[in-house]
Parts: sequence; C-alpha cells; structure tokens
Amino acid sequence: MANKDLNFWQRIYLTEIIRGMWITSRHFFSNLWVHLLHAVGLARGRKGMVTYQWPEERKQFSRRLRARHRLMKRADGSTRCVACMMCETICPARCIYIVAEEDPDPRIEKRPKSFEIDLGICVVCGYCVEACPEDAIRMDTYDLETASYSREGMILTLKELLDHDNEDMYPPFGWLKRDRKAR
Repeated sequence: MANKDLNFWQRIYLTEIIRGMWITSRHFFSNLWVHLLHAVGLARGRKGMVTYQWPEERKQFSRRLRARHRLMKRADGSTRCVACMMCETICPARCIYIVAEEDPDPRIEKRPKSFEIDLGICVVCGYCVEACPEDAIRMDTYDLETASYSREGMILTLKELLDHDNEDMYPPFGWLKRDRKAR
C-alpha cells in the first residue's frame, strides 16, 4: 500500500487540528446531554459512554487478555518447565532469564534453577506462551497491576511465578480468587 499524498490543508495541520477538536467536542457534548437526560429520567433507551472508576469498579475483560505470567506445576508440585530455553530465545524484548540445573527425577533432564521475567521491559507479546512445548508458562492470571516502586520489584522470580493455584484457567470474566478474598 502506497502512502497517501496529503493535500495542502492536511499538510498545514490547522484544519486537521480543528477537525480533531470538533470530533472530541461532539462526543463530549452528546454524552453530556445523554447523561443529563438520564439524570432526570428521560432517554432510557439511549446509552451514553461509561467511565469505569478503576480500581473500585472492575471492567470485565476478554478471555484472550494477556496479563501477568505464571508457571504451571505438575501434580507433585514441581514446575512443568524443563528449562529448554525456548521462551528465552523467542522473546523479542529479551526479558526472560533462565538458569538450568539437573532435575533429581531421572525422567526429566533438567529444570530451572532460576527463572526471572523482567516486567519492566516485557512487551506482553505472548511469544513465550506460544513457544513453550510443555505448556509451562501462561499469561492468564487477569492480573494487570504490575506497577512497582523500584526496578527490582518489576522482576518476577521463580517463586512468584509459581505462587498461584493450579487451575487450568482463572474465571474468564472474574478476578483472581485472592482478590475476592481481599475484598
């Protein structure tokens, strides 16, 4: 697809700025009008835009949402990860760091001695989940709050990645069980 040539009015940007302000103002005043009518009991059939008062009011997310990472466990409680380094290799941001060690179980060649994900540089692409042959890493926690006061707080360690219940998937339109308990 070739780049579209801009006409004179588009090149000076003034008309585009006015056009953008017109669209924004139109949305603002039409929604203001609808909400004022709702306040007096009119226009019940017409829905205006809604603002969620985060974090008190939680929005329901899609099942496909990619959120904080987690590592899956086997039935015996050990990690499913076999330290094959495929997630570390495919990561475009290079935010996954794995150090492997021998596993005491003779059926498994190795396991991660340390497994770290730096959320400060993670681009949440999901390539690590796609590349994992053991289905050991997932991004289905619905935990979006990853802020921290330090860079060290943005690094998820092996213990933090394994710290969850081992359900197949959290409720698709709900929140983590620990969030429900905290309320």
